[in-house]
Amino acid sequence: MHCPKCQNNNSRVVDSRPADEGRAIRRRRECENCGYRFTTFERIEATPLLVIKKNGDREEFSRDKILRGLIRSAEKRPIAMEQMEKIVDKVENRVRSLGENEVSTTVIGEYVMEYLVDLDEIAYIRFASVYRQFKDMTVFLNELQEVIEKAGDKKEKDE
Repeated sequence: MHCPKCQNNNSRVVDSRPADEGRAIRRRRECENCGYRFTTFERIEATPLLVIKKNGDREEFSRDKILRGLIRSAEKRPIAMEQMEKIVDKVENRVRSLGENEVSTTVIGEYVMEYLVDLDEIAYIRFASVYRQFKDMTVFLNELQEVIEKAGDKKEKDE
């Protein structure tokens, strides 16, 4: 494992623990050359999962693409990286549990939004605005109204 700081190939494992509900192992490593500490994850290599894009193209499923979209939508919001990574884990597990070799971006986007709306409404609206490509203000306002209604229902249940 190459050190991200000095690119040395020698590192030692400082700590290991289960991650992603036991489907991965999180390892804290320390570079033997410069002492820099970094985290790696070990996962079972699953069968390739293809994503069918809106234009019909197919590409391999990418956790990083989902995470990048979440990071952009959560910019300047009080959402920890760990929370976003948990959403990605949940989405990937849910998609893989479908048992299909191919899944549409529509399904993936809907799963992301299901988890994101409960975490942060502003990040949800940002993600939805890009994902759903709102054509005009009325579509955007309808989506915003749904979030407001859900928040009101949630508040009533809490009281």
